[in-house]
Amino acid sequence: MAAGRTGPAAAALRKHAPLNWRPGANLPLPLLILLAGQTLLMFVFTNFIVFRVMGRDYDAAVISSGVCGFGMGATPNAMANMQALCEKYAPSVKAYLLIPLVGSLFADFINSLVTTFFINFI
Repeated sequence: MAAGRTGPAAAALRKHAPLNWRPGANLPLPLLILLAGQTLLMFVFTNFIVFRVMGRDYDAAVISSGVCGFGMGATPNAMANMQALCEKYAPSVKAYLLIPLVGSLFADFINSLVTTFFINFI
C-alpha cells in the first residue's frame, strides 16, 4: 500500500490484517509428493490400460496423451497434449472427436451424479 493514500479504499485496506504465509510453509513437500504420485498413476493408467484398450496404434497414442492431460488437469490440458503430438506427427480425427466429447460432456454429467450421490449419502 502506497504511503499517503486516503479515502474509503485505503481505510478498507488498513482494516484487514496482512496475509499470513507461515501455515503454508510446510506444503511444498506434500504437494510435490502428490504431484509425483498423480504423474506416476496417470503414466501407468494411460500406458497399460488406455493405450492397450484403444488398439495400440497411433490413434491410441494420441487418445492416451489426451487422457493423461485430462487426468493431470482438465479438458484444455488434454487438448494441448493432443495438439502438441499432432503438430509433430499427424492429426488423429478419432482422438479429437472422443477426448473433448468425453472430457467435457460425459465427465461433467458423471461428476454431477457422483456429487449428488455423496451429498445424499452424507
